[in-house]
Amino acid sequence: MTLTINLTNNEKRVLLALSKKDRFSPEDLAAASELSTEASMQSAFMLAEKGLCEIKETVTTTYNLTKEGEQYAQISLPERQVMNSLKEPLSLSELKKKFPPQMVGIALGWLRKKNWVKIEGDRIIPVEKAEVGEDENILTKLRKGPLSDIGEAVKDLIKRNLVEKTEKKSRIIIITSAGKAIAAKGLTIEEEIVQLTPTIITSGSWKNARIRPYDIHTPIKPIYGAKIHPYQRLINEMRQIFLEMGFTEIKGDIVQSSFWNFDALFQPQEHPAREMQDTFHLATECDLPEEYIKPVKEMHENGGGISRGWGGKWSEDVARKQVLRTHTTAVTIKYLADHPDTAVKAFCIDRAYRREAIDPTHTPEFEQLEGVVMDKGVSFKNLLGCLTEFYHRMGFDEVRFRPGYFPYTEPSVEPEVYIESRGKWVELGGAGVFRKEVTLPLGIKQPVLAWGLGVSRVAMLRLGLKDLRELYQSDIDWLRKSTVV
Repeated sequence: MTLTINLTNNEKRVLLALSKKDRFSPEDLAAASELSTEASMQSAFMLAEKGLCEIKETVTTTYNLTKEGEQYAQISLPERQVMNSLKEPLSLSELKKKFPPQMVGIALGWLRKKNWVKIEGDRIIPVEKAEVGEDENILTKLRKGPLSDIGEAVKDLIKRNLVEKTEKKSRIIIITSAGKAIAAKGLTIEEEIVQLTPTIITSGSWKNARIRPYDIHTPIKPIYGAKIHPYQRLINEMRQIFLEMGFTEIKGDIVQSSFWNFDALFQPQEHPAREMQDTFHLATECDLPEEYIKPVKEMHENGGGISRGWGGKWSEDVARKQVLRTHTTAVTIKYLADHPDTAVKAFCIDRAYRREAIDPTHTPEFEQLEGVVMDKGVSFKNLLGCLTEFYHRMGFDEVRFRPGYFPYTEPSVEPEVYIESRGKWVELGGAGVFRKEVTLPLGIKQPVLAWGLGVSRVAMLRLGLKDLRELYQSDIDWLRKSTVV
């Protein structure tokens, strides 16, 4: 009787209807219980949870021809049409005279896949008699109407958008022995109060009415408040730390000249970083800053009196070519050139682009945190202190620096932090003091401390991710459950 007491009126109606027949479809159950299909099925699912009925689902799959599939079912597949025309070897140009170029492209791929032809240079040579394939048989059968039982070759036809797959779900509702026992004892459908209102309370009508039981142990639906994306929160945190340390944030263009991206940083024009595997080169060019052309050229070719330079001939044409910036150093070096006589503490946290293969630790576009300090008397020791303070504020207790090499800084280091959970040191960027070959051609006479830190790598450590791509995926569950602090 306990179960009967806890049944809603709709559940009672559905249970009484189920007791009159062995099985019901959703439509039949709605009619028998005098409820809508949605309401009757909702009650049926609640009864199923209580073990009073069963809901059996079956999925029926059918296959139909698309409009394009109907066309090829009548006149044959592109590869069959081309194959039928190949009485002898033909050149590709001759074949394109017989058929539309787009159709030839489709046909050649499938001709090779089915081993009906071989291609030698520009000649298409039929190999052997092409037997009718399973995919062609399927198209022939589907001309007569939809089918449910069909061969494996239909997968290729679906990929080619010649056949579409349709799934239809059907349900049957059956009363259980426990449900029959309760229905046999009799169920009384009486008016019940679902929600108390001020009128019901003040009138006292609730005293003689049945109030629907409320289960205080039923789990409530979780509520997720709006919040900033975890990656953006981390970027904001980094920005705030440098602002609190007295730095000024600067911005710059995504499209940069090779001059500011490479030449101003004393990277030789034949450096591998300029090749296509690393840099996104654009077909456009731009003007060069006239006042820096001669000193930069002299520094590259002859060393400007302080080194041997790179030798060879420095080309203005190469320097004019535009690229997607490969690092935000292109922004900070231009800022320094525009402010050569004043003390500078500046940073740029923005996106950079490189021609990288996508894998768990690399993407073609990524965020970089670039910073510079320029002033009289600043030293390498100041650089290490500044970066140590930053990483401590980011929550990394142990920081160390390993000697490194970069074309435009000397000395150079790679900051590392110790990750307790991984039991190892992790490198997070590069830093150093700008070489005089970089600063002197731009009129900068004071020492410059510079660094470029990988934002996404810090994000992976802070957020416990093993794959960088997770930062950019539309995983709403991960976003909802990510902690704000």
